Amino acid sequence: MMQMAAEEFERLVIDELDLLPDDMVDGLDNVIFVVEDRPEDGSLDLLGVYDGVALTEREQYGFGEIPDRIVLFREPLLAACASIEQLRDEIHITLVHEIAHFYGINDDRLHELGWA
Repeated sequence: MMQMAAEEFERLVIDELDLLPDDMVDGLDNVIFVVEDRPEDGSLDLLGVYDGVALTEREQYGFGEIPDRIVLFREPLLAACASIEQLRDEIHITLVHEIAHFYGINDDRLHELGWA
């Protein structure tokens, strides 16, 4: 498994977020991005997760709502990668994948598009 301090990893996530197209991130209202070490079950199988209600499933969404979360898991991502370049790519793919869930795109469609 690659080793990297949490602060350095978070910097990579921010850098990759900054590289995403504006039309992808401009609609992310009331969404926060979080880095956690591992999923609750402690596994290394899950790289990220969208925790919220997709835009396509919302009836109302108003002021004061708890923000949706996109969580990237540091240790599983580090375990899946052998180089910094591969890690950057995997962070990018994971961000796109989880943002797509925010927009209501399911795993089947993401697979068709090459993002799953």
